[in-house]
This record gives sequence, structure tokens and C-alpha cells, in this order.
Amino acid sequence: MPSWKSRLRASAIHLAISLSVATLAALVVFGWWYPYPYRELSGGRELFALVVAVDVVLGPLITLVIFNPAKTRRHLVMDFTVIGLLQVAALAYGLWTVFVARPVHLVFEYHRMAVVHAIDVDSDLLAKAPPSLQTLPVTGPTVIALRPFKNPAEQFDATTAALKGFPLAARSDLWQAYEPARADVLKEAKPVAELRARFSNQAAQIDWAIAATGRPVTDLRYLPLLSRKTAWTVLLDTTTAEPLGYLPLDSF
Repeated sequence: MPSWKSRLRASAIHLAISLSVATLAALVVFGWWYPYPYRELSGGRELFALVVAVDVVLGPLITLVIFNPAKTRRHLVMDFTVIGLLQVAALAYGLWTVFVARPVHLVFEYHRMAVVHAIDVDSDLLAKAPPSLQTLPVTGPTVIALRPFKNPAEQFDATTAALKGFPLAARSDLWQAYEPARADVLKEAKPVAELRARFSNQAAQIDWAIAATGRPVTDLRYLPLLSRKTAWTVLLDTTTAEPLGYLPLDSF
């Protein structure tokens, strides 16, 4: 029987390799698919941690159980090939799950901002979006808006669908570029000074978010931000309506 020392050494080497691969995967996930603050807003951090934990533990644990230096080189190569294929398959499946759940747009939804995820978008409705929005981004969410309803019937249908669980912001047939909606965004947004007055007990957190934008409080407005079951606040430029900062505060 092989000694535990040799098994542990082989398992440790395998663990180091697995962690290196996981680090590269993290650069893709958090650098492209879930940039801040979406790793918190969209649950990307928890989902990726689960995927990586399973994959990183799987290979080294199997190595710890089956490694035997007395085996021939051919047998060792076969063992590690099988383990490697299992890990690659598990990681690929996990990353695909993370990818299809990624946030794709930050949408102005008439009175608030909402995060839309790829998995929420109906492929049939996507064909009805403006041509520039028919391809979902893979390098982080873009800021867009919902267009005005054409008539009361369309508004009723969209509202009914939302009540049935189909998020209004995910209705790609209502998407439009952000530029035409800037005036409406600023009309709905409120001065950040009001936010501080409403949540005086969280003034330090609010002040930190304001400072992170690099703008004075008079240059900022805010809107509530909804993502799945999480509610945050987005800080906007008072002139351009561009998102400048995010705050883990439910401002509804």
C-alpha cells in the first residue's frame, strides 16, 4: 500500500494545479461576466464559489484515494487523464451555468433600475429588440432603457406578464438605447441628499458610496435598483444620468 505521505504529496500538487485553473476561471467570470457590483447583485460570487469548490475538491480528493507510486507510468497517466477529464467536464458545466445566468443589461424600468440576466430573456422576443440589442453582451452589462408603451393594451399585456413572473425589464421587445431615456431617468431620480435624510442611520455607508464616485453630493441623484431578490441603489450623474456608483441599500 502506498504511504499517506506520497498520497498527500500527489494530492497537494493536484490541488495547486486545480487552484491555478480556478484562478484563471475567476478572472474571466469576475472580469467579464460579473464585474462589480454584479457579483453581489446577481449572485455570481456564490454560484462561482460553489462550482469551484466542487471542482477543486473533486480532483485532489480522487488523487488522494487512488494514487499509488507502485503503478506503472502507463497506469498513472491513464488515472490522471480520467481525473482530468472529470474535472474539465465538471468545470465546463459549472462555468456554462454561471455564463447563462450572467447579467446582461442594467435597464431603466420607468421608475427604477433593474438588472436583466441572460437566462431571463426570451429568445423569441429578443428577435423583436432593436438590431443593436439582439446580441447579449458577454463582457459585462450595458445600460439601456425600456421604451414608452405604444398603447394601453401593450401596457396591460406587459404588466400582466410581469405579475405572472416575467420581469418587465426582461421584455426585450420593449428595449431601447439609454440615450433617449436620459431625461426620463433624471425626472424619476431623486437628489442623493434626500437619500441621506431618509437613511440617516446609514449615513457612513452612503457617504462612502458618494466619495467612491469622486463627485460632490450635489452632482448626484439616485434610483432604486432591483436584481432578482436583492434591492440596491444606483447613484447617477445629475446631468448625464450615467451610473456612477452603487450602494447596498434598499431605497424603494
